[in-house]
Amino acid sequence: MLTIRLSRVGKKNRPTYRIVISEKAKDPYGRALEILGSYDPHSKNLKVDADRVKHWIEKGSQMSATINNLFIENKIIEGDKKKATKTATKKNVAKQKEADKDKKAKEAEAKEAEAKEAEAKEEPKEEPKEEPKEEAKEENNSEAEEKKEEEKPAEK
Repeated sequence: MLTIRLSRVGKKNRPTYRIVISEKAKDPYGRALEILGSYDPHSKNLKVDADRVKHWIEKGSQMSATINNLFIENKIIEGDKKKATKTATKKNVAKQKEADKDKKAKEAEAKEAEAKEAEAKEEPKEEPKEEPKEEAKEENNSEAEEKKEEEKPAEK
């Protein structure tokens, strides 16, 4: 199967890439069927023969995820971006698991917060609790009046 992908060229610590088409199983740094263009990641400069890219895609060649996303950003092809994944190492797998746990914990907290908000919205609907307060005020007023009446006869 043919694949359009990047082949690194350039100086140490200053890479530039060739966009090549070659067999998927072949070394990308070896001989390629065709060089389709170049990409400089520092200046984000992309030079591509768009007609040849479209020709090879029509013939059934695949693209690496990085190339696919690069072509979509520069409007050479249309479609959805693909997720360019890193190789699975113990460190990356552990980080991914930790991120998944954090995400699940945040989702659980969000659900709890939503449930509390829903309960809070339901509580104000119950207004009979205020009526006893008013009755209590009236009782307090009547008690105050009784005290005043008790104090008046004592003064006489």
